[in-house]
Parts: sequence; C-alpha cells; structure tokens
Amino acid sequence: MSELKNQIIKEMAVQPEIDPKEEIRKSVDLMKDYLKKHEFLKTLVLGISGGQDSSLLGRLAQLAMEELREETGDENYAFIAMRLPYGEQADEEEAMAAIDWMKPDKVVRVDIKPTVDANEASLKAGGVEVTDFNKGNIKARERMVVQYAVAAHHSGAVLGTDHSAESVTGFFTKYGDGGTDLNPLFRLNKGQGKALLKELGAPAKFYEKVPTADLESDRPGRSDEDALGVTYEEIDRYLTGQEVSEQAAKTIESWYLKTQHKRHLPITVFDDFWK
Repeated sequence: MSELKNQIIKEMAVQPEIDPKEEIRKSVDLMKDYLKKHEFLKTLVLGISGGQDSSLLGRLAQLAMEELREETGDENYAFIAMRLPYGEQADEEEAMAAIDWMKPDKVVRVDIKPTVDANEASLKAGGVEVTDFNKGNIKARERMVVQYAVAAHHSGAVLGTDHSAESVTGFFTKYGDGGTDLNPLFRLNKGQGKALLKELGAPAKFYEKVPTADLESDRPGRSDEDALGVTYEEIDRYLTGQEVSEQAAKTIESWYLKTQHKRHLPITVFDDFWK
C-alpha cells in the first residue's frame, strides 16, 4: 500500500467493519454532547435534500433532540429541518417524503432563487459573467447563509452531511455545504451510511436515490459519480484498504490532493501542507 493511500485512510478514519447501532449512538451522542457543552445552544439546523445523507442525519438529529428533552426536561431543544429550493426543485416530493419520515420538530422553507439571481445580476452589472458551475457554488453558499441566519435566530448549530467518502474527494462547496459546525457522519463511507439508514428502518428510496449535488442548472440532477469520474463503491473500497483499479485509485488520490485546501482552515504563515 502506498504512503499516500495510508495517509488518506488514516485521515478519513473509515473502519473496515462497523456496527450500525454503535455508529448511530456515536453520532447522536456527538450532537447531544456538543449542545450540553454549549448551554446557549438549543437547536440543530440541517438542510434536507431527500437524499441518503440528509435523510440519515436529519433522523439522527431528531433522535438527539428527543433524548435531550427527555433527559433534561428542557423543551427548548429542537431540530429544525430546512428546505432550501432554488425555485421549483424536481426532487421536492422526495425531500418532503424524507422530512415526513424523520419527523422534525420544525420545518422552515426558504426559496434561495431571488437572492441567487440578484447576486448573479449584480455580478454581471460589475462585468463578471457567472458560469453555471460558479452559480451552483453560489447556491450552496446562499443555502448556508440562510441556515446560519435561522440558527442564529433559534440559538442553534448548523449540521453538515459531509462523510468520509465525500470528504476525500472534496465534493462540497468551500464555505457552502462545507461550512458547518458539526459533521456527525464523518468517519463513515457511503455504504456504511446506507447501513445506518437500514438500521433506522428508513424507506429504501432514501438510500437508493442516485446521489447528486443538483447545483448545475444546465445539468440538473447530475450524479456525483458522473462528476467525480469514480463510483462510491470504489471510494468505499479504497477507504477501507481494499484493492481498486489503478484508474480509480489515481482519480481518488487526484481529488484528494487538489482539494486539500477545502479540508483545512484558512492558511496562515504557519501552514506548509500546500507547499
């Protein structure tokens, strides 16, 4: 095994075998412990897409809040599920089905289209043409602006769905969906997240849905695997030390190296990882 692969496996911390019940408990306890440590925080906020990751984390967050209310007697603890569509979203029905299943304490809906389009118009007026890819990142960042505004209003923390199979490729928007307070799914690969959903009794449609960031207007619903050029099954195998094709390994390692800045705090003169 190469030195780089060893480094990646160590950093991503994916275990070859897991007990779904134990991992559910770890994630729930992380959220509970964080809120108990920061007594001014009473809510958890998460954007819901209807896909595997947000469905899983949304249900875990709701469980954490229910346990906190029971253990402390404080009824202010609550999970807020957010729908943040850009106008009319093709997956709206799937997202609402996920929300119905996780049974959040509160649902907040904010359409980001007016703000995103206003940003695009202002940039064009300033001589900056916004590509569809760039606009996708603007959407992701605007969603986090809204989530933090809601969290501030409700004394809350913002959750992120980033897991290790996503983190290794940097498949998130810097200071967008990558800008969160807690990432309770980190250490899990995609298949392990699926196993947790099954343990929770989730409908199969939540983990069988094709993973997509759905940020590009020109290519709505473009799959993660198409964008990455490697499958999640290959990423999962790589992260648990198993053999994958040479091409898959090169693709994963290339994404890891060129997205290191996304997994790092803003660079100072004391940093050297990028040199």
